[in-house]
Amino acid sequence: MEFEIVIGLEVHAQLKTKTKIFCGCSTAFGAAPNTHTCPVCLGMPGVLPVLNRRVVEYALKTAVATNCEIQKNSRFARKNYFYPDLPKGYQISQYEAPIARNGFIRLETAGGVKTIRINRIHMEEDAGKLIHDPAENFSRVDFNRTGVPLMEIVSEPDIRTPEEASEYLKVLHSLIRYIDVCDGNMEEGGFRCDANVSIMPKGSAVFGTRTEVKNMNSFKNVEKALAYEIERQREIIEDGGLVVQETRLWDPDRGVTVSMRGKEEAHDYRYFPDPDLLPLAIDDAWIDQIRSESPELPDDRKRRFQTEYGLPMYDCALLTGDREIADYFETCLETFPKAKPVSNWIMGSLLGLLNTLGVGADQSPVSPEDLGKLLKLVDEGVVSGAMAKTVFDEMALAGKSPMEIIEEKGLVQVSDSDLLESLVTEVLSGHPEEVESYKAGKTKLMGFFVGLIMRRTSGKANPKIVNQLLKEKLK
Repeated sequence: MEFEIVIGLEVHAQLKTKTKIFCGCSTAFGAAPNTHTCPVCLGMPGVLPVLNRRVVEYALKTAVATNCEIQKNSRFARKNYFYPDLPKGYQISQYEAPIARNGFIRLETAGGVKTIRINRIHMEEDAGKLIHDPAENFSRVDFNRTGVPLMEIVSEPDIRTPEEASEYLKVLHSLIRYIDVCDGNMEEGGFRCDANVSIMPKGSAVFGTRTEVKNMNSFKNVEKALAYEIERQREIIEDGGLVVQETRLWDPDRGVTVSMRGKEEAHDYRYFPDPDLLPLAIDDAWIDQIRSESPELPDDRKRRFQTEYGLPMYDCALLTGDREIADYFETCLETFPKAKPVSNWIMGSLLGLLNTLGVGADQSPVSPEDLGKLLKLVDEGVVSGAMAKTVFDEMALAGKSPMEIIEEKGLVQVSDSDLLESLVTEVLSGHPEEVESYKAGKTKLMGFFVGLIMRRTSGKANPKIVNQLLKEKLK
């Protein structure tokens, strides 16, 4: 039997506010347990929540970036359930009246551009964190995350493969980082997703029973978890069994999903409007302000890079996938306005350096201005392209300008035509057999001659001038 895969994703993005959604406690990651708490986020009797305006602003920015319809009137609700990391016994979220609906984002897939619809975007508070002690028969709870502002972005079930799911997440991840509402740090829980997945006979109009998969903390793990879960459901159905609606956890060490609990429905949470929070009214002026301040988004920037700089689409996609990389590229162009060499260096040496250090382009030890200066020196023949790699590595270590390093290490390229001509004459005179072979048609010997001259100059000879002199003398 052939099956069709149906996937919908629920993405939780932690918003980059300094304080929590309903109180003034810090949202900073990594503090000692239960130090970023107060009576409001701990749900003490008699306290009242106060909505953080910046949270609403960030949700509006995301709604605009994802082509959503902003709801001028929305309201918060209480989602009731009991769990040790939820001090109030309910989570403040949005249910019937979210802040945004009916959006979409576009993916570039093997089959062309595909539109994935977004059902809704809503704001909510995070829960705490349970810490299980393997040495003891109990768990501890850290309430620092309680009340940290989240934005949930819920897709329609339009995704049909694990690869599409991963690409959707990458596009969304890039988008929210571009508009600077979320740092996207998956290891710290700043960007996480739950997947609803089911399969149905090909051509059927009725969706199969879905399971929810949690605990996928990387794009690669999303693909692996979904691929496993799809195959698990396929085997159950082909063996005559029934898929159970449940929540499952991805175990990356074993490469399997495991049952966690039965899947709840909305009525299980007994949603009702939060009586402590007024309905949220958003006027046209605020929406217009958000739209006017919206930055250039990844797709627009990618198209501009192609038309303005004449770069291949591969370069454009890689450069604009991360806002810091795109900014670095354009800053570098202000010093050295030749797009393709800059692109090549960023995609090669710079990204290699950043991956090794585990930092973003905004934390690069080599500034875009200094990289531009280095490329300018290569272009002017002051230093060779090969030596420039050495200079770049030294810049990353020492934090010095390219010219300082070139002068300190004596790496200035030899471009003296008279000196190089005498070296060329000397090399050719010392290898008459190779010269005759070259003239007889073995043109690959050009590399042999160039290599000899490079060795005699410790790699400092200007290869362009050397090649030109050799061709003239080998006619």
